[in-house]
Amino acid sequence: MKVKSTVAILECLLEQGVDTIFGYPGGTILNIYDELYSYQDKIRHILTAHEQGAAHAADGYARSTGKVGVCFATSGPGATNLTTGIATAYYDSSPVVFITCNVTENTLGKDAFQEVDITGIAMPITKATYLVRDPQTIPDVIREAFAVAATGRPGPVLIDFLKNVTAPSVMIDYEPMERKEHIHHGRLQALTHRIGWDIKTPEPNHDDVRTLCQMIAESKKPLLICGGGVVRSRAHEVFRAFAEKIDTPVAITVMGGGGFPGGHPLTTGMIGMHGTQASNIACDNCDLLIAVGCRFSDRVALDPDTFAANAKIVHIDIDRAEIGKNVKTAHHIIGDAKRVLELLNSVVEEKKNPEWKEFVFSHATRTEYDDKPGELTPQQVLETIRQIVPGDSIVATDVGQHQMWTIQHFHFDYPGQLLTSGGFGTMGFGLGAALGAKIGNPDKTVIHITGDGCFRMNGQEMATESHYDIPVITFVFDNRTLGMVRQWQNLIYNKRFSQTDLGFAPDFVKLAEAYGLKGRRVTNVQELKEAIHEALEWGHGYVVDCMIDTDEMVRPMVGGGQPITNFMLT
Repeated sequence: MKVKSTVAILECLLEQGVDTIFGYPGGTILNIYDELYSYQDKIRHILTAHEQGAAHAADGYARSTGKVGVCFATSGPGATNLTTGIATAYYDSSPVVFITCNVTENTLGKDAFQEVDITGIAMPITKATYLVRDPQTIPDVIREAFAVAATGRPGPVLIDFLKNVTAPSVMIDYEPMERKEHIHHGRLQALTHRIGWDIKTPEPNHDDVRTLCQMIAESKKPLLICGGGVVRSRAHEVFRAFAEKIDTPVAITVMGGGGFPGGHPLTTGMIGMHGTQASNIACDNCDLLIAVGCRFSDRVALDPDTFAANAKIVHIDIDRAEIGKNVKTAHHIIGDAKRVLELLNSVVEEKKNPEWKEFVFSHATRTEYDDKPGELTPQQVLETIRQIVPGDSIVATDVGQHQMWTIQHFHFDYPGQLLTSGGFGTMGFGLGAALGAKIGNPDKTVIHITGDGCFRMNGQEMATESHYDIPVITFVFDNRTLGMVRQWQNLIYNKRFSQTDLGFAPDFVKLAEAYGLKGRRVTNVQELKEAIHEALEWGHGYVVDCMIDTDEMVRPMVGGGQPITNFMLT
């Protein structure tokens, strides 16, 4: 049937199950927004304060729900404002489809007003980009984009429509298609040849699985690493069954939070630069290291040459390009984490490792921070929050000291419970992600944990929080400094505190009130408890400004490029 091109765009989004779009309009995308006006009863649009906030919100929605997030922006600065959010989603394998519009065909390449080659800019930080010149290709492009974003290793995709493609007079052929039919569509099948991978996730090699089972049987000191791939594939239940069956300690990466229960008796805690003594020492002493969905980044394998030097390293990952990229492996299995673990659980023999566990758990699995009279400590703040908020609350963080403290002291038990920027390390990610998560999970309590430096970068999204009445509770770790940078200056740069002082405006309580939210500054545990109870009872956006010591540090810490047990701080 013949429909307007903009109708086809929105109908294709409905085909994909899209119920929410985060975005910010502008000149070139106005034709789509005009059509969206007629779809208000089918698709909810959240107007953010900034395009980057929209990108992070779509990302948070995707991570917390397991669906594909959707974000709209206009050309030029609107599109380039998305790039940090696109890169954040790319490095953490989060499926988001970004839709932008560009100038018209006749002005393309002529430096027209707000023209930018956003497909070229985004190419290194997306799974695929599309510049749509022919309106007849709209249905195929959108269906392919969603398939690419969601299958294999998930990630962001960008579609850029020329404005003339979306003109009200443009009519195209459109036939509705159910999502289950998309995978069999001829254009999608051609992906195998065009971009070099199968749209269907390949079956793991069963011989590789059996080889790993033999390695496990021969091992005396095995260690599991739970990476972000466990979370993305929603493989938490089969991962837990696997760990329990082979009775193996489990270290968790930043992105693996929620892939294995944080309070489980086999959990050794975080691994890497700020990893626990138990995790890092176990890594240094194990004879078999099985990493599931882990990239072995420089925050985990700080010194690749000495990382797990006494172990045979086995890498299970959906992305063949990750195998051998950062560390040498003795064996690998290519496949979706959930499917690989299902196969392993069906054939691996049960075993016990009492002596090895006794050694591993003789070392600390968490950091204890000393109480300081008259001041809040990170541990006090986080444990108080954890005691009061519902146990299944979703936690979004920004990046820095507060992020590491949160991962140390919160227990994350299911995929999508922890939303954090692990690969790109994006200050300003947290509030947008929290808003997206709350919209996608309206029945869950969502909290946003940030630092005063990060909150300066995303605080404008309190306007979004207030306007749509999205009840997120923000906790600011207010140490009047760029805490993680200052920590490095303290330890490595001879206390030369260059440009890290934040002991000036704004007053976060007054700022929250200016946006129509409530705010409270707290300096002790009793005040913090009162603030949390008030925030939960009030049921709207709330900011708790937690005053902590300027020189409080994240412990433990291993210096960059050092062996994993060379602790600068313990």
